[in-house]
Amino acid sequence: MTTSSSSSRRPPAATRDPQRAQERILAAALAEFSAHGFAGARVDRIARRARINKRMLYHYFGDKEDLFRAILQRKLAQRAAWLAHAPDDPVEALAYWFDLASRDTDWIRLLQWEALQAGGGRLVEEEKRRASFEKGIAIFRRNQARGVLSPDLDPRQTLLAMISLTTFPLAFPQVTRLVTGLAATSPEFRKRRAAFLRQFAAAFRPKGESA
Repeated sequence: MTTSSSSSRRPPAATRDPQRAQERILAAALAEFSAHGFAGARVDRIARRARINKRMLYHYFGDKEDLFRAILQRKLAQRAAWLAHAPDDPVEALAYWFDLASRDTDWIRLLQWEALQAGGGRLVEEEKRRASFEKGIAIFRRNQARGVLSPDLDPRQTLLAMISLTTFPLAFPQVTRLVTGLAATSPEFRKRRAAFLRQFAAAFRPKGESA
């Protein structure tokens, strides 16, 4: 009677540790989408980067759009956690969000690709993403009622301004270098930017309110 070798009986790594395999897939997919956009991303490259075969990738996440949707859902959950711990004081909030954005440049690049490829069309998970921003707007309104944020500011425009102030230098590093002479990824630029954001955001406080 013949017996199988121990190596043939051993299950693939993906099935031995599904959670770790899925983490690798999501990390590889984020890198692929941020490098090539949704249209240019290739599942076979994601599978190679994640060290998993395509069959198991499809088993965990379905098709490419399902994988993209999984990344978006994870990012929404991540940002909900960040929002829960964000400072109410706008002076500290801007520096806080800039620090987080500096550590998440793959996501910024993915958004750039999405803007180029989707244009003004409908987005994947648009309703959930809009709801995520509505939570931030609700917090702004609460802070206005508490006297932390100036009541003269439009909460929606304020949120858009905060996103712009914290992400633009990272989304357009060539502009950052041309204007400041520093790389957007350099510790010196990040230090100066955080200091500027704290100074700039003082204008978001109610008139007469000091630190």
